Amino acid sequence: MKMLMAIVQPKDASKVQAALAKAKIGATKLQSTGGFLREGNTTFMIVVDDDRVDQTLAIIKENAKTREQFVAPSAYIDNAANAVPMNVQVGGATVFVLPVDQFIHF
Repeated sequence: MKMLMAIVQPKDASKVQAALAKAKIGATKLQSTGGFLREGNTTFMIVVDDDRVDQTLAIIKENAKTREQFVAPSAYIDNAANAVPMNVQVGGATVFVLPVDQFIHF
């Protein structure tokens, strides 16, 4: 059994959640904040049997797409009053796959 912690942008969260539900994969959805852009994210905690890890990763990959976005310098650099807006790649997903020694549901 594995726990996948998938961090996605809020723009992709509803698509990821719907696709997981359609595949009958349960997930707990948490609001989180990223460090680089200091923007909100959505983190999904998903526990699946080992044989469903690849399917779950494929669902996340299909529904959390990368995109380019201009960001204000103040979002990523302290004291950047004279800096020019920067085009950065955002979106996609960061997924951690962790072993689950025990899963208890009361």
